[in-house]
Amino acid sequence: MSADPDWRPIFGHDEPYDEQVDGIETAIETARNSGFLALEGACGTGKTMLALTAGIDLVRDPDSDFERVFVLTSVKQQLRQFEEDLRTINANLPDDWRPVSAMTLVGKADVCPYNLAGAGDIDDGNVYERCEGLRERTRALTEGTTADSLAAEARSQQVGLADSGAREGGGATYLEAAGEPTPYPPETPEGGDGDVEYCPFYAGFLADLPEDGDPSEAVPFDPTDVGLVEPEDLVRLSASHGSCPHSVMGALLPKLEVLVGNYYHAFDPTTVQSFTGALVDEETFVVCDEAHMLEPRVRELVGDDVSDRALSDAGAELSRVIQPLAAMEEAGQDARHGRDAKEAAATIREELDETDVTLGELRDTRRFLSALEEELDRRVTDHLDAERPGWRRNLPDLEDDEIPLRDPEEPGVDELTAWAERNGFDAKVWTRSETVCAVVARVLNTLEEEDTRRAAPAVGRTLSTWYRADHTDFFREIRLERTIDESRPAESWRRAYVARYSLHNCLPAGAIGERLGEFGGGVLMSATLEPLDVFAEVTGLRHLESEADRPVVERTYGLEFPESNRASMALSTPKFTYANRGNPGEDTETRHAHARAIRQVAAAPGNVLVGMPSYREAEWAASVLDDCDKEVLVDASTDDVATERLKRAFFDGDPKVLVTSLRGTLTEGVDYRGDRLSAAIVCGVPIINTASPRTRAVRTAYDRAFGDGFRSALAVPAVRKARQAVGRVIRGPDERGVRVLCDERYARESWDSVRELLGEAEREEFDAVSTDMFEFALERFWDDSG
Repeated sequence: MSADPDWRPIFGHDEPYDEQVDGIETAIETARNSGFLALEGACGTGKTMLALTAGIDLVRDPDSDFERVFVLTSVKQQLRQFEEDLRTINANLPDDWRPVSAMTLVGKADVCPYNLAGAGDIDDGNVYERCEGLRERTRALTEGTTADSLAAEARSQQVGLADSGAREGGGATYLEAAGEPTPYPPETPEGGDGDVEYCPFYAGFLADLPEDGDPSEAVPFDPTDVGLVEPEDLVRLSASHGSCPHSVMGALLPKLEVLVGNYYHAFDPTTVQSFTGALVDEETFVVCDEAHMLEPRVRELVGDDVSDRALSDAGAELSRVIQPLAAMEEAGQDARHGRDAKEAAATIREELDETDVTLGELRDTRRFLSALEEELDRRVTDHLDAERPGWRRNLPDLEDDEIPLRDPEEPGVDELTAWAERNGFDAKVWTRSETVCAVVARVLNTLEEEDTRRAAPAVGRTLSTWYRADHTDFFREIRLERTIDESRPAESWRRAYVARYSLHNCLPAGAIGERLGEFGGGVLMSATLEPLDVFAEVTGLRHLESEADRPVVERTYGLEFPESNRASMALSTPKFTYANRGNPGEDTETRHAHARAIRQVAAAPGNVLVGMPSYREAEWAASVLDDCDKEVLVDASTDDVATERLKRAFFDGDPKVLVTSLRGTLTEGVDYRGDRLSAAIVCGVPIINTASPRTRAVRTAYDRAFGDGFRSALAVPAVRKARQAVGRVIRGPDERGVRVLCDERYARESWDSVRELLGEAEREEFDAVSTDMFEFALERFWDDSG
């Protein structure tokens, strides 16, 4: 390591920690060799500044091939931390250095001027569909005129409003965006001979595009003058010029030094194909923050499903294309058909003639979707009749469920694929459904004026993927998700469930490793990556190392704040397992021991967090605190608004106890800095339901790939959940608090112990404490803290 590395002018603070020096230089050296640094760093390590400094140094080094840093995180709070550190870096660069150019990636809803202003009929619920429709019509209008003329036409409509307003004693009303007036009226304008609605902002962007040049030349501002381009900056600087902020964001992507986004921007195939593909190459230094979530997040993104409602909607869309053609075909252009019907049929034929899709294929695909609907209904009904007799009379009591389509532990062709083959739906129908359904959407977008998201393309993609995906790493099932739909018949399962054909990627390591391999190198980091050998396996890093000769370097940095400020204990209570604890109403030895520990920790001064394996157990934990002298708040599986409200209530006012599920959102990515939290207790190891067919399929896949499926697929993620929860307590050098892991599996070595999954630093720090000494240990810590 160099004594005076070049990265120090980039580092945003006066002096780096020793761990930061080691981490920055290790990341730089590893990336120069096209490798990856897997970094576990406790709170206070300064991981965001470490990763940004390493990446920006490589980007600014003329001898490096790196052109940009691409930051990915799954938590909004961490995204804000990267933004803050970028501001700090720019504020402290040497005077003769240009600012680091950076941008936060957001969706259309966050930057559409009409949506932000609440103008017209565009809102969060339809902004994507309306935007795509407006763009398509804008492009179509440019075939008869120029984009510049369209933008000018919108401005002239505004001038007309101004003249009219002047005569009537008023003035023009301009659409405002991010506090700045735009050149256009509040409503979307109409242009062309047919008064077609279009987007003037998109027209303005198209007008600024050079004919054969770089799209970034259409950006109406210099990003280096801004430094970090946040969504509000993007809207203000683009819309006030009359250009589309979302299009400007896309044009800027390859030109900025740092991009900050989420996992979708790198791992969702649709997002990469349509938006961020230019960032996924060997010139990008990738930073995966909260990387312990990489595996579960990507598993969601590379799986797929199709609901009963989507099948029905897609079938209806196919019918709307087939019927005009079929009617004309049967009548032989009979005069009984009106002009509109003939024009619709002619338009459909014209669209189909530009593709290789035939009317016969449209009919075959519609018949296939109808059959899939009927088969779904039959399988769900048969399952409920067999497993829950009398279910029609007890719809409100039904719970989420799974219907496996193969033995979870025996890979092989699933029952639905086999059923399709028996019924004459061959490989061509499956695989061509993607093309057929995409054409259907295109035809309907031509025929129908309403801007709406068509169901057919997604259904077609899913069916094609279903057939092509292998039967070893992918598990197919029917998922039943609880809902309330009173529009459905009273005794129909559809009144209580949304049913989905679900294609579950049991082993996302291949997808993760393949995508990571497309980057030039980078850092994958979290406060909870241990055991790093497991992390490297399940993310495909180990495969990259062995097969592609891409080095993977591991680092672990422990908590550097004063040990005297915290008490960390592994309490040796009976295992809080489903078999040991009994139902919440039972007074078992296990429940008695955990209830006592919860009450003892809850008595701590300040706010206390209680983490349980499920929301059901969270309700039980709250019930044992009936006589607590603090207000007890109970989290539930609700929406984001309710969760935010609960969090604010916890932070405000007198000390409280917050009880939640370790599988919820309040134990990760929430800032409990300062006096917001003084103690946390985790009861049990939050392993997901091992009896679930999907879980069994995942465990089987991990058994085959990594040897010990229970450890790598179930135990390690569960312990990370527990570590995240207790990690909320100490967030700064002056904070004091208690962290308790309550279950003998954390405290003792045994056949099912998880102590070795804590990581070396935590094993040394989390002392095993017996139940009879626990209260004394708590009192001693708080007395010393006083």
